[in-house]
Amino acid sequence: MAAADPSGLSPPPPSLGLAVVALLVAVAGLLVIGITGGAVRAGVSDPGLHGLASGALYVALAAGAVTLWLGARSLTLALQSRADLARSEILAARASAARARDSALIVFGLTLALMIGFFLVQMILFNDGKIQKTFLRWDLMTESAADVARAFLVNLKLALIAQVLVMIVGLFLAVARLTPGRAGAPVRMLAIAYIDLFRAVPAIIVLYLIGFGLPLTGLPLISKVSSQWFAIIALTLTYSAYVAEIYRSGIDSIHPSQWSAARSLGFSFPQTMRFFILPQAIRIVIPPLLGAFIALQKDTSLVNVIGTMDAFNQAKFYASANFNLSSVLVVAILFVIITIPQTRFVDWMLERSLEKRKRG
Repeated sequence: MAAADPSGLSPPPPSLGLAVVALLVAVAGLLVIGITGGAVRAGVSDPGLHGLASGALYVALAAGAVTLWLGARSLTLALQSRADLARSEILAARASAARARDSALIVFGLTLALMIGFFLVQMILFNDGKIQKTFLRWDLMTESAADVARAFLVNLKLALIAQVLVMIVGLFLAVARLTPGRAGAPVRMLAIAYIDLFRAVPAIIVLYLIGFGLPLTGLPLISKVSSQWFAIIALTLTYSAYVAEIYRSGIDSIHPSQWSAARSLGFSFPQTMRFFILPQAIRIVIPPLLGAFIALQKDTSLVNVIGTMDAFNQAKFYASANFNLSSVLVVAILFVIITIPQTRFVDWMLERSLEKRKRG
């Protein structure tokens, strides 16, 4: 343990050991990249893939060289910190030690990210690019992209209509579950039973039962309903149960004094809920509601089990015809394109809500 400084300043945090480990990690990462990348490149016979393997290797080596430089810089700063400490320059020693530790930690993070990215690329190229030829055939992806994109509009349509219905049914269920008094007990029990049932049954089973079961009943009106509407009904039944609990959590988060104040002014339960509680609760639950709708949006791909011609079903036709899954990857890309921006938007709303609560 370093001796206390007469000036009262604490000694710099230990950094030399961390810097040495960081440098060793950077060297090891560079060696692993060179050996693994060289071996994979040697096993690739396709000229195009060989060029890709070479490019990936060179880029990874360049990135590894950067981590090596950062590791060397961390070690230099750690040694400088020791020299400053020996001269009793405590502030300079602490600053150098802090920079050395930061550089070392950056080396660990960069090396980990580099190894993950590098090995993912090498996995695609391994065994003469068998994974690439199965999932990433550019010609098959471009051939199927237009039809898959048109069918993807069905997924968006199902999601949008179901979301509107889910918001309405979920809110009704949440309010029904909170109905007060003994007179409201049957309503509460029915709402709880519905929520528990549809949260327990997987969405794909509900889709199957609705999509195939209702047409088998032979009822005149139901027999004329399209498979898309069966899918909407099934998704609404399932997700309204989850959304009801989201609404309920928002309503329960409102302070009881809000209820007491409204009721003391003579407002009934429906009036209190409508004018005082729900406006506050809905603002609170908007981020989790959006998260639930993102999940619903992805689950529209399940409607292929009842024969709805969505993007996944369209992609499966191309996959069956070509014995290749590149068209299915197009569906995945489309979902990623529309889902990630929404996810980031939800994160932004959550952060903004947290900041408002801190200021409040």
